[in-house]
Amino acid sequence: MKLSELYKKAISTGIDNDPRGRVAVIKELELAKKKYEDLKPREKETFDSETLINPYSDSRILFGSGDEDITSIMVGIDIDVGEILLAETLRGKNTAIDLLVSHHPGGRAFGNLFSVIYMQADILRRFGVPINIAESLMEGRAKEIERRLMPANHARSVDAARLLKLPFMCLHTPADNMVANYLQNLVDDQKPYRLEDIIELLRDIPEYMNAEKYNAGPKILLGSDTRTAGKIFVDMTGGTEGARDIIKSLSQSGVNTIVGMHMSEEHRKEAERHHINVVIAGHIASDTLGLNLLFDRVIDDGKISVLECSGFKRVLRN
Repeated sequence: MKLSELYKKAISTGIDNDPRGRVAVIKELELAKKKYEDLKPREKETFDSETLINPYSDSRILFGSGDEDITSIMVGIDIDVGEILLAETLRGKNTAIDLLVSHHPGGRAFGNLFSVIYMQADILRRFGVPINIAESLMEGRAKEIERRLMPANHARSVDAARLLKLPFMCLHTPADNMVANYLQNLVDDQKPYRLEDIIELLRDIPEYMNAEKYNAGPKILLGSDTRTAGKIFVDMTGGTEGARDIIKSLSQSGVNTIVGMHMSEEHRKEAERHHINVVIAGHIASDTLGLNLLFDRVIDDGKISVLECSGFKRVLRN
């Protein structure tokens, strides 16, 4: 498989599993094309043309032409300079590595991470939050994340891959879409009655069971085992945590329990203030589940070998 083919299949699969629905994603791509057409010639020179076909600014081929033949990939939740040097060391010991795949973004994809937050507004609308409130709150949160990212050295890991001539790709929101869709469908189908039932449901998933061995398995952050789960919102996509004030709107729209990857202390206090239960599935385990679900749809494990690193463990599903 060519690198470009692998990348396009991953993005397409992410769109198919986008919690907003495919129609909303296509509209976003159409708006990106219109924005590009309205730009001045000098602005077009630096415009990220990938946004015309890929709605996820946090997922990109970071280094590589796309024409590379891929038969072996090294996959990690984070691929930084250390993992890139590890890959080069392994290649020196005759371990085949054609491509590095990181879940968390690097390079230009990291610099544009804030752009993905806006998709949370449409997701929240599906759970009864008025779109005007969701969009207003997300705009402020996106600007906050943009300011936080501005001082970062975005090119560090990409430069290391370039110097060692190692093709490098990151797949963030497409994988997050997979896990969000999977878990939301699971809780909607199984209808766990109490919080302890949610924990048991998660423990039946290999990625979360493996995480428990490292004391990183599912935990109840707010509430107790016997609390009623009620209406469950799976919050696992959109770049990073949304606006803190959105928790009040979720409560008013009837959400009783949030199942998320992680939650900051500020967000936890806000959830406690509005009596929302919170179950933390686990960050790295959730990212691993998302990547595994994505790879099940994108790669042929008989033709592409996967080398695990940086918290990722390959789990095959039929």
